[in-house]
Amino acid sequence: MGKRLTLAITGASGSGFGVAVLKRLATSAEVEVITVLFSATGRRCLADECGMTDKEISAISSKIRIQNEKDLGASISSGSHRQDGMVLIPCSAGALSRIASGTSETLVSRAADVCLKERRPLVLCLRETPLNRIHLENMLRVHDAGAIVMPLMPGFYYGPKSLEDLFDAFATRVLDQLGISEPDPRRWKT
Repeated sequence: MGKRLTLAITGASGSGFGVAVLKRLATSAEVEVITVLFSATGRRCLADECGMTDKEISAISSKIRIQNEKDLGASISSGSHRQDGMVLIPCSAGALSRIASGTSETLVSRAADVCLKERRPLVLCLRETPLNRIHLENMLRVHDAGAIVMPLMPGFYYGPKSLEDLFDAFATRVLDQLGISEPDPRRWKT
């Protein structure tokens, strides 16, 4: 049985990174189901930046299940549901704050809270700049609770030729954090 993962796109610029991770998860033989969540502003950023709708996201793969983020009774809101990890990409400062404070008022923050309490991988790809003290303290709080804080800081050492190349190379790093290691010619070579 393959991995069951959750991907959330929240309301910060950088939804192309989320789409790249989703496409990579969708083509991975190690992944069985991908539950996709959008915050309201995440859905808007996805439309504005990538020109994509829910229908187009669903069309990427039959593995994708879009879940209403207001449905706090969804399976991923329970620790007894088998889920192998979650990534928020991009993760807004607001989503980070809700996770750091344990406020589970949406399915995004509740599913993240479940990952933390069940000691499952939770990868938070923060997209915010500049950072204030509250952001920094929240990053430390989620780190200390077991999350992986992975700000959207792509590498340039491999000579990316396009935004898609940047997005996809970063996706490789995110998949690594979820325990899915794939060959990638852009990895650092000595």
